Amino acid sequence: MKTKKWFTLLLAISILGSVFAGSLSAQQKETKSSDWREDYAYTLGVQAYIFSYPWIFLPNIRYAWVKGNESNSKYATYCAFNRFWKSRDILTPKWRDGGSPQNDVLYNMSILDLSKEPMVLSVPDLGDRYFTFELASAISDNFGYVGTRTTGNKAGHYVIVGPDWKGKLPKELKSVAPSAGYKTLGNTGLPYVVSPTNTVYMLGRTSLKGKPDLDAVHKIQDAYALTPLSLWGKPNAKLPPPNHETWKPFDRKTDPLADWKTCNKEMTANPPRKHYAVMLEQFKTIGIGPGQDVTKMDDATKKGLARAAKDGHDLVLRIGAAGGTGPVYNGLAYPPKTMGSAGYFGDLITRAAIQVQKGIVSNDSAEATYLLGTNDSEGKPLNGANKYTMHFAPGKLPDVKAFWSISMYDMTNNLVENKADRWAISSNLGNYQLAKDGSLTIYVQHESPGKDKEVNWLPTPEGKFWTVFRLYYPGEEIVAQTWEPPGFVKVK
Repeated sequence: MKTKKWFTLLLAISILGSVFAGSLSAQQKETKSSDWREDYAYTLGVQAYIFSYPWIFLPNIRYAWVKGNESNSKYATYCAFNRFWKSRDILTPKWRDGGSPQNDVLYNMSILDLSKEPMVLSVPDLGDRYFTFELASAISDNFGYVGTRTTGNKAGHYVIVGPDWKGKLPKELKSVAPSAGYKTLGNTGLPYVVSPTNTVYMLGRTSLKGKPDLDAVHKIQDAYALTPLSLWGKPNAKLPPPNHETWKPFDRKTDPLADWKTCNKEMTANPPRKHYAVMLEQFKTIGIGPGQDVTKMDDATKKGLARAAKDGHDLVLRIGAAGGTGPVYNGLAYPPKTMGSAGYFGDLITRAAIQVQKGIVSNDSAEATYLLGTNDSEGKPLNGANKYTMHFAPGKLPDVKAFWSISMYDMTNNLVENKADRWAISSNLGNYQLAKDGSLTIYVQHESPGKDKEVNWLPTPEGKFWTVFRLYYPGEEIVAQTWEPPGFVKVK
């Protein structure tokens, strides 16, 4: 009997609890239902922003390069689709496109549109001169290479194929070499490397040994050629008219949902790999992804997405400023080993914050290892208010098969204006002098270290700055990230 009474009492409490919970749920539905949707959109949106950053950032680069300003093409990239823009001089601070430009190569840059057909890249015999063409997809992940390290320096013709093309290729055409990330896909069953997207960012770099070398490199630049496959083998055929038409990304200054609109439009044209299908299904619940429309979402979700875009953007910048997640020696940070092909390895933070935001596209570490310098040897942020030195002991200069350089950048990722017109210390430029014992001391400061030391001076801005230590065709210890570079030591 007592058992029955207790059961009745518990049942009554349970019913009352359900009624109370239902009443509370009704109140929450009435007063706070929008809150959870906003918070859900925000929390998932920040993750979506990191994943989607290439589809947000790179369309802005494409628009700037393709539409561009022809009158300023000496200092800023201006190229029609499937045509080259060529840097013809050592870049200066007048270049303001960011991307951390370097001074010891000349660029042949292009944005390829493979939606209609493949393109053929022709290169001359380069002799003993280092060169490389880096081929990156619409989301910045490298899929292929042509160059000294990968295909050799002999003349050749290399076909660049998009994901939708089917057909046979002429026997004289070679495949580009696969990137580190592309190799993870395994055997594709095709005799050639295929770009994951129809949009391709191609950065060609030809080694430059100072201003006296410009004419020789210009001839090489002019010998590089891009030919549509349909015109291959037809020497008298005319190239189609230059195509500078591309859509303008949405403006985040006037539209809090602009980045998401840009993302959705770009993802629709250049969708993510099927590997990310589960993730995309989640993002679809907040209106993000191929074929999605954020303007059709409820107001609470829009509010959450607006917050996520702002905070996601700030987060990407903060991660980039910290130098990423690679090992750090004496304040200099190695890139993660996934660099250049980070998306293939699922390293989405590196892809967003370092590979794209810092470099637009970035080389695989085996091609070029970039050490980011944001802190001094004691781990404190670099600032031009201080003076620093970097010292290489005798015989301890970097082990590279091509060249090394240390370049100076302001916080907009551009070169730094200075009276000496020096933006890098480079083995290619040879703009430094070893001591009698074979050591090298670089003076990193805003004002001149004195006439006798200016040959080894790397000028800084007055405030914050950062550097890139580039190591092209690096040796095994550098690739393995066991070589410990000297850091920037603050002069007390």
